[in-house]
Amino acid sequence: MAVYTHVEPDDLAALVTRYAIGTVISCKGIAEGVENSNFLLETSGGRFILTLYEKRVSEDDLPFFVDLLGHLADKRCPVPAMIRDREGRAIQQIADRAACVIQFLPGISLTRPTAMQCASAGAALGAMHKAVADFPGTRENSMGHRHWRAIAAATGDLDAVIPGLQATVDAELAWLDIHWPDDLPAHVVHADLFPDNVLMLGDRVTGLIDFYFAATDYRAYDVAVTHASWTFSGDGSRCDAARAQALMHGYAKEIALTDAEIAALPLLARGAALRFLLTRAHDWIHTPADALVTRKDPGPFLNRLRRYQADDAASLFAAA
Repeated sequence: MAVYTHVEPDDLAALVTRYAIGTVISCKGIAEGVENSNFLLETSGGRFILTLYEKRVSEDDLPFFVDLLGHLADKRCPVPAMIRDREGRAIQQIADRAACVIQFLPGISLTRPTAMQCASAGAALGAMHKAVADFPGTRENSMGHRHWRAIAAATGDLDAVIPGLQATVDAELAWLDIHWPDDLPAHVVHADLFPDNVLMLGDRVTGLIDFYFAATDYRAYDVAVTHASWTFSGDGSRCDAARAQALMHGYAKEIALTDAEIAALPLLARGAALRFLLTRAHDWIHTPADALVTRKDPGPFLNRLRRYQADDAASLFAAA
């Protein structure tokens, strides 16, 4: 989440009148994240999230996200509904951006999850995968393996971000191109289930949010992304064994990965680490100076990549 686009008060009031949610009380920008412009919208009818879709979310993809969240909600997954206006429309226009008003869910996102919270997150991911397995929609993963070279090229001078990064990225891209699997179980996945995209009260998951990278990809890749984001120290140098085991155990309570998926996890995790290393490096260079947004250091994902490259990386995924 972030704020790139300013919304005029009169435009906001006009938007809210299309809904049966009362009148505007306040609207405050949310600085976390890097993808869309997000606001905490409070009206006389309650609290909501107003999202304006920016650079990496195509307006053409929005019906897919609306349908996906509706499907997951019907399966009783804790996801936020996109509110429909009086005419049944979920997708609006404001400030020259496509926008949605989204249900506000209770809970907080974590910065230092415990092992028990990791177990809950793993179980929630597994339950989501079960729920989405029969979702008929598809979407290419625009941040997936086929696109990483283009992201690296679009970033520019990687060595200006971290000295020596260009050579590291080039070598990893070459290795992943040779070894990337082509036959693992796939369906729509979240692809970005970081702790700030999970809301919790205590050890209970109350919300899975920000599905705007959701796409068709390997379900084990989704596990790898979640592993990379939930189980490491802040600087990415150390994987916490208790948290990693709890995450994998929680997922295994919902879904038993195949032997091929388990064997591929270290490789998929290398891909996940590279993906976020690249997009964070890109945003480090290209985020506008006046954007209300917290840029994220790519360095911790370089450290994760190095850890997943180690000979004993498979041990990080044990569910014992």
